Amino acid sequence: MATVTFMGNELHLEGSLPAVGAPAPDFTALANDLSPRGLKDFAGKVLVLVSVPSLDTPVCDMEIRRFNREAAALSDKVRIVAVSCDLPFAQARWCGAAGVEAVSSLSDHKDVSFGQAYGVLIQELRLLARAIFVVDAAGKLAYSQLVPEVTHEPDYDAVLEAVRKVCA
Repeated sequence: MATVTFMGNELHLEGSLPAVGAPAPDFTALANDLSPRGLKDFAGKVLVLVSVPSLDTPVCDMEIRRFNREAAALSDKVRIVAVSCDLPFAQARWCGAAGVEAVSSLSDHKDVSFGQAYGVLIQELRLLARAIFVVDAAGKLAYSQLVPEVTHEPDYDAVLEAVRKVCA
């Protein structure tokens, strides 16, 4: 069982991290209007799945704002989606208040389908671990980054480089 830490305390993840090069696992999460969304809704696009514990925390706030800024320099073939267990209403409120328009949000609160499929569901908290997954336009997982300490930011440069490679 994979683990991460939160302020140095070990936490256990449910599921298994998908292998790079394998087809990206499908999932069902809720959009802000409560409609179900899954991998098929982004078919043909390069998809950056940004898994975060909660948009209403300082590190997640910084991370999503950073991806929102970076999105302007990426190809229009790229979609960035933040996934958390926050309620869809809270996600919509946060995105509006933060001025986040280039990153979509999906809620995994109902079934934790994403968390289980991608191996990032924190067993003890029923929140998602901080991770990034890049899915190429053909639906294969091209890059994966699990951040070992939940309170740390991801390696943005590595993620952006992976996105550029997939778009080249």
